[in-house]
Amino acid sequence: MWVKLCCLLLYFLALFVLARVFEAVAWYESGFLATQLVDPVALSFRKLRTILECRGLGHSGLPEKKDVRELVEKSGDLMEGELYSALKEEEASESVSSTNFSGEMHFYELVEDTKDGIWLVQVIANGRSPLVGKVHWEKMVKKVSRFGIRTGTFNCSSDPRYCKRRGWLKSTLIMSVPQTSTSKGKVMLKEYSGRKIEVEHIFKWITAHAASRIKTIYNSEHLKEEWNKSDQYRVKIYLFANLDQPPAFFSALSVKFTGRVEFIFVNVENWDNKSYMAEIGIYKTPSYILRTPEGIYRYGNNTGEFISLRAMDSFLRSLQPEVNDLFVLSLVLVNLMAWMDLFITQGATIKRFVVLISTLGTYNSLLIISWLPVLGFLQLPYLDSFYEYSLKLFRYSNTTTLASWVRADWMFYSSHPALFLSTYLGHGLLIDYFEKKRRRNNNTDEVNANNLEWLSSLWDWYTSYLFHPIASFQHFPFDSDWDEDPDLFLERLAFPDLWLHPLIPTDYIKNLPMWRFQCLGAHSDEEMLETFPDSESDSDSENKEVFSSDREVSEDDELSTFHRCSEGEHQCGVKTCLCGSQYCHHEPCERKARSYGSTGDMEPDWSAWPSDMLHCTECVVCLENFAKDCLLMGLPCGHVFHQNCIVMWLAGGRHCCPVCRWASYKKKQPYIHPQPLSSEPPS
Repeated sequence: MWVKLCCLLLYFLALFVLARVFEAVAWYESGFLATQLVDPVALSFRKLRTILECRGLGHSGLPEKKDVRELVEKSGDLMEGELYSALKEEEASESVSSTNFSGEMHFYELVEDTKDGIWLVQVIANGRSPLVGKVHWEKMVKKVSRFGIRTGTFNCSSDPRYCKRRGWLKSTLIMSVPQTSTSKGKVMLKEYSGRKIEVEHIFKWITAHAASRIKTIYNSEHLKEEWNKSDQYRVKIYLFANLDQPPAFFSALSVKFTGRVEFIFVNVENWDNKSYMAEIGIYKTPSYILRTPEGIYRYGNNTGEFISLRAMDSFLRSLQPEVNDLFVLSLVLVNLMAWMDLFITQGATIKRFVVLISTLGTYNSLLIISWLPVLGFLQLPYLDSFYEYSLKLFRYSNTTTLASWVRADWMFYSSHPALFLSTYLGHGLLIDYFEKKRRRNNNTDEVNANNLEWLSSLWDWYTSYLFHPIASFQHFPFDSDWDEDPDLFLERLAFPDLWLHPLIPTDYIKNLPMWRFQCLGAHSDEEMLETFPDSESDSDSENKEVFSSDREVSEDDELSTFHRCSEGEHQCGVKTCLCGSQYCHHEPCERKARSYGSTGDMEPDWSAWPSDMLHCTECVVCLENFAKDCLLMGLPCGHVFHQNCIVMWLAGGRHCCPVCRWASYKKKQPYIHPQPLSSEPPS
């Protein structure tokens, strides 16, 4: 997770540097920056009209360029970045979708139940033509959608009873606006009553109703009273301008931030005394002033602070965010971080996507689960001070120059999604290249694995855990009273070569008993070799034959041998088997035991052995005798081997005893010697 987080931070740093490079290239080619002011006198009539449309100011009654230019100057300073964005938005001929309501419930859910937006709905009466034609309606939809106003069409033929109850007997236009200035307040529906069915007249009607929700100040006394008043609004934004009504984007934002930010329009058109404006630091108009408990902030002085809906919306969201804004931001960051797994994971392509899907599901589930207690925590009434301090921290951090650069970069990359995706892909390919190079230097085999190999290993893993319990949860020794393992049949099925060999974790090996082989005699290894040169070679060759033949013995024969030896152990000349089994009666083993015991020179110290281990002096894996002080390891079945030999055997995927084939991670009930029937000691 930390690797993906570091990769994501590096990607954001690369985006920041790339944006600065683009600014330098634009300055080198054109000689201006995005924050540089533009003189409206040098612009054409078409560009001036485009700026007014983006700001939401009507210009239908202004035929001359001079009047249009003055209106642009009255609404705010114009920057190169805003001009570029407005021209690009005008050239983009994207069709904006409009909602078709199916009935009363659909209309209520989207329009009347939406408390933080403006709707424009064209109602078509039953059996009548619409009030606005198709061509004009498409222009209207495109014009109002710039300011976040949603549109729709309600045909009364789909629900005539609802139209009669509402009094919609003729085709008309309906506008829904929140009635109060509180969040989630009531919504009022207003019907268009104008005679001219033109786009500009309808737009003036919309902006007039939206501007009526904004508090307007006409004199300095009212401004002084409002400026010094303290109410529930912690953040206020003032527009000081010489206009009849505020721009449409300003009115639309007042609806969007209902209950969070208070919008105030100060009309200084007929002011004779502006001394109080100088006292509070307002020396020019138009000015957009943000008033917070921390002080005054002049909007438009930093990078990306344009006089447009999109720029001011991102600015206010960063200062006064909602919980939903923070959740969406965390959701985007978590998914960007999860997609890094597609490039960090090496190996087959199918493996990459399987890991990606798993990571996406895990991260999103954890995100949702972690947000639930946070939402409940924020609902507690005594956390208001914590909430206020959090918003204060947001306001302090997001009014810095660095925060303005981040907002400008966010608007730039969000308006160029192809560039954002291509840079993300390029960053991911670089991560993939360096990760692949690092793993090749570490000689990792998974880099060159293809899809079939990985699917085969995935199937091995699945069948292993389907037919085998997880060995890491079964620590040795076991405290079980079972006489036999009920999973023995499934264990036996996994070992023939017709089945895939199971992949069992090898962490159980460290729990197997280990000890050192000690002898009671003090003879050296050279003396032992001189004493038994012939017998050792003969016994080695014979033990090889015994070990090869013993591997072919079936489980039924082994069990029958077990019972035979158990019943007549007092008659058996050999109590410990040199081939690794206590119950073996092979002639070579008996001969070797007799020859070994007859010398009496090197008697093993059996007291150092665990009580449930079988006594033997030879490892059947390497076919060599146990040397003094060598490290031994025992399996749950009781057979003993060299520690190195049996670890290599088990680590190779053969999780069974080399002698009896009992699973090396399962307990076997220890054998108890039967007591003689008579009270006399056995002879």
